[in-house]
Amino acid sequence: MMKNKSILITGGCGFVGTNLAIYLKKELKNFSVYSVDNLKKTYSKFNLNILKKNKIINYNIDISSKKFLKVKKKFTFVVDCSADPAVENSRKDSANVFNNNLKTTLNILEKSKKDKSNLIFISSSRIYPIDESNKKFKLKDKSYFDEKTNTDGIKTLYGFTKYASELLIKEYSYIFNIKYIINRSGIITGPLQFGKVEQGLISLWLWRHLNNLKLKYIGYGGKGYQIRDILYVDDFSSLIKKQILTFSKINNQLFCIGGGKGNSLSLKQLTNKCQKLTNNHPPIGSVKKTSKYDIPFFITSNKKIKKFYNWSPRTNINIILKKNLEWLKKNNKKIKKFF
Repeated sequence: MMKNKSILITGGCGFVGTNLAIYLKKELKNFSVYSVDNLKKTYSKFNLNILKKNKIINYNIDISSKKFLKVKKKFTFVVDCSADPAVENSRKDSANVFNNNLKTTLNILEKSKKDKSNLIFISSSRIYPIDESNKKFKLKDKSYFDEKTNTDGIKTLYGFTKYASELLIKEYSYIFNIKYIINRSGIITGPLQFGKVEQGLISLWLWRHLNNLKLKYIGYGGKGYQIRDILYVDDFSSLIKKQILTFSKINNQLFCIGGGKGNSLSLKQLTNKCQKLTNNHPPIGSVKKTSKYDIPFFITSNKKIKKFYNWSPRTNINIILKKNLEWLKKNNKKIKKFF
């Protein structure tokens, strides 16, 4: 049994990081859980207060800075949830995307090397080429994305930085014997998610329905045909717990994780579900032109992850939406400024 071990969650005041920190604190009594976050996002302090209530310490440090490398405490595990996930930022502020996504990975690896930490890296579905998604979307019997799907092609700069981070981790592992797990994840959703079009779409769609605010279908004819799978954040956290507890036996592996076929839907189907849940029908505009950064289709194959951990998502899409809506209703006034 592991005793007196510690976990550092990078990006710990983000949506995924905060949920994961609280979950692991409750589930892994023999571990101390810490967060590191530079608190630059508008909602960071809101989540920081939640961490404080759960007695989780946050290091207010930019991971890309030298200050992070000077943190004296050594951690048994680093779970890297830090990133700038807004794909459009790749175009608007490319240098910052590289700094936030790739330089942070380098510093995490340097600290892991020094401390002999184990690393669990949260990668992204956007490491796959845009053309690959376009091809799969056109197929009648759609194939899903897995660990063997082609990764060679244009991805957006955000996707490139996540893919480059994967390669950098493997290089450090080979040279410095850092043990790792890489999880390529699609859409994760749940409480504490403040919706934006590019990140947190599920929460955004629900919140705008709840408040009867105008929405837009953007791209692919402007009819809401895009398809995604959805993973509930507690299901994600339960997997990370399993990976930590079995790390000595299962490491240096790459996994795809997501909601899978059973938890997938189009944007139009999401609209129908939101309308039924909220009993509101906000006006929905249409922008036919497709962004060069958008993808029409992503559904994960969980075949490998199920084989290794006997893990699959437990929360179905209707329950996910219901839970999200309950949290949004409860906190509607407090979180309005973040949407």
